[in-house]
Amino acid sequence: MTRTAGRTPKAQASVTPTDAAATAAEPDGRKADPRESSLFVGSTEKTFQILHAFDGPHRQMPLSEIAKAAKLDRSAAQRLVYTLEVLGYLRRVHGTRNYALTPKLLQFSYNYLRANELIEKAFPYLLDISRSVGETTNLQELDGAEIVFVARFPGKHLVNIEFMVGSRLPAYYTASGTAILSRLSEEEREEILARTDLHPLTPFTVCDPDRLRARVREAGEKGYALLINETVMGDISVGAAITDEHGRAVAGLSISVPATRWTPEQVEQELARHVQVAAASISVHKFGSYSR
Repeated sequence: MTRTAGRTPKAQASVTPTDAAATAAEPDGRKADPRESSLFVGSTEKTFQILHAFDGPHRQMPLSEIAKAAKLDRSAAQRLVYTLEVLGYLRRVHGTRNYALTPKLLQFSYNYLRANELIEKAFPYLLDISRSVGETTNLQELDGAEIVFVARFPGKHLVNIEFMVGSRLPAYYTASGTAILSRLSEEEREEILARTDLHPLTPFTVCDPDRLRARVREAGEKGYALLINETVMGDISVGAAITDEHGRAVAGLSISVPATRWTPEQVEQELARHVQVAAASISVHKFGSYSR
């Protein structure tokens, strides 16, 4: 057998799948799709596709609709749905052919929230703002091109903008997301913008990339972001970024108020300082330093 010069069996054996996956690249220099790695388990991805089928407006669906939403053929969907039902993550809705999620999935959320040190450190500051100004305060983290509500303290008034812990919104469309983006590199911001579905959520949602970029730059200069009617009509939100010891954003803190009680000018004059002070305090408390 002909042996390639300079390559011995020993040298070949020293290359692990992890090494190959880490160094693989396309001919034009781009990184290879990690899904093409031998380490990637396609059946696991399909399982999560089934669970994510319930991300839409439907709380329960028959198998055919689950397969369609998950973009899987009926046979694969049937096996995965059956497995998830046996494991207790899906249930058959009594008297129907529909399936629904079960409370067992909340265990993952509970474990995440319990292990999140940032939530623990931010808790007293969020509670203090909620009590002192009487309005809803939120803690959000960046996940891909979206922000996720990881903690929320409703205000004392009956009228509140309703988002639950776990709710997701495009980062570029939110005050806290805009503040977070202002503390990231331009390369990271552009990557997130490219991944954002620039589809308006209200008639006032800003979708123009140049205006979004300008808004992020302004937030970086001011230290906070103020958005009006971007995700929900009648909502005014002001947010600031929580940073690590290097000044890099790790989360965002925001106050949401209804336009029936507040004007944008009042929010900027009275509430912007609250999110700035709280975000700075959490940054110091969590990471030991804060730089703007």
